[in-house]
Amino acid sequence: MNRVLFLCTILLTSPAAAQDMRTVTDDTGVEVTFPVNPQRIISGHDLPITLPMIELGILPVGSHGRGETLEEAFIRGSAYLTGVDFDNSDIAWVGNRPIDVELVAALHPELIITTTWQPADVDQLRAIAPTFVVDFSTRDEWSIYDLLADLTGQTGALDLLQRRYQAQLDAIIAEINTASITVSTVHAYDGQLFAYNPYGTIGKVLVDAGFDRPDLIEAIALNESKEFTPEVLPEMDGDFIISTYRSSAGDTPDTVRGYFEGVIPGYCNLLHACREGQMYFLPRAEAAATSYTALIQMAYVLRSIIGGSDFTPMHR
Repeated sequence: MNRVLFLCTILLTSPAAAQDMRTVTDDTGVEVTFPVNPQRIISGHDLPITLPMIELGILPVGSHGRGETLEEAFIRGSAYLTGVDFDNSDIAWVGNRPIDVELVAALHPELIITTTWQPADVDQLRAIAPTFVVDFSTRDEWSIYDLLADLTGQTGALDLLQRRYQAQLDAIIAEINTASITVSTVHAYDGQLFAYNPYGTIGKVLVDAGFDRPDLIEAIALNESKEFTPEVLPEMDGDFIISTYRSSAGDTPDTVRGYFEGVIPGYCNLLHACREGQMYFLPRAEAAATSYTALIQMAYVLRSIIGGSDFTPMHR
């Protein structure tokens, strides 16, 4: 059977044909018609789609994952944050970049949710099943939860996640004068200095709780990153500095310290937060993931290291 006939056969035998349908417009302006309660969903990107789906109580039948073989495959951040991965669930690995359209088709999906980052041919995916393309350049990354809850009918699960996070924010605001404390999220890698606005999970907590941030970070366009020349590092200082390391790549806090040394030797002497032992290095899976579990964890971390410490304020 040739590839086109194979894909068409899968499409024609899809169980979606007998279900009630709805039509929505995806982020690329394409109308997508799919079952009202889709049960067999494919995720085209693990971190911003699969992980939120799992937290909402939805297990996709297949997902993009890291690695080049089934033996290597993993859902980035999920083992830490949800306990669910390919090796202990019924989620099938459908490839990395690009996902494999034949593996996708073999799972008889009712809905495919992918991103503009995923290089798999969208027309081929649409030939298999209704395909909703998410464009994170036009939406806030956290809006993916509202979108997924709407597409799958899991609004109640989202309400509970949001309530848990708000409870942590309320505790921070009640215990800490956040507006009087500057927290920087600056990063170094391969001789370069850079920052994001905000920075993933930790950045969202800082903004939502009302912490002050360095002007250079505040000036970065929302949801964008920017490289900086080494001499501005002192302007990225704060009462506290938080950077991250990628444990899945074998990095440690000392690895990141080495990256900062590569930008400016003796960097720690230039930074109040570092000199005073108020510079922290957190695992990136938790600090940067689009995850309510991670938000709750990072809120607790901030509440503990800032609210629970007798720190030395930066001179203003």
